[in-house]
Amino acid sequence: MSLYGHVRGKEDLLDEVVDKLLCEVWRPRAKEENWRAWIAEAADRLRRFLVRQPAALHVYLQHPVVSPSAVTRMNVMMRILKNAGLDELTARRAYGTIHTYTIGFAALEASRTRAGHSLVGATKLVRQLSSFTSSGQFLAGLDYILDGVLLGCRNELRTQNSLIGGPEC
Repeated sequence: MSLYGHVRGKEDLLDEVVDKLLCEVWRPRAKEENWRAWIAEAADRLRRFLVRQPAALHVYLQHPVVSPSAVTRMNVMMRILKNAGLDELTARRAYGTIHTYTIGFAALEASRTRAGHSLVGATKLVRQLSSFTSSGQFLAGLDYILDGVLLGCRNELRTQNSLIGGPEC
């Protein structure tokens, strides 16, 4: 039995709720012209959303999310990556890498946050490893990924050597 005529079941209802919540939080405040800052903020906003909303994280871990807000987010990110000088295939790969990193990091961060392990009396190594799931570590890792995107873009431009005056990474 359906709760509503347009919702087939609990999972569809959850998908719609997640879409509405995502719609409210995903857009960065950074200017789109600053592609790196914009992409980093978009990824960080998604990560924070998934950590704060366990049901949303569950949805993202269960299946590809193709809700209107998620698709809009993907399309805008793709446009920004292409405007930064990436071709379609490279932009798609970069988006997939950033998106997968963000969801995976959020899953680890959320699980460790919910477990609530105390670091009192923990060894130096345990404290150090625990710091790997901090907001700062997420942004540092994302920086490495974006450095790789930038390097790949520059190599592509050098290889093509026909884009003189074209977009720059």
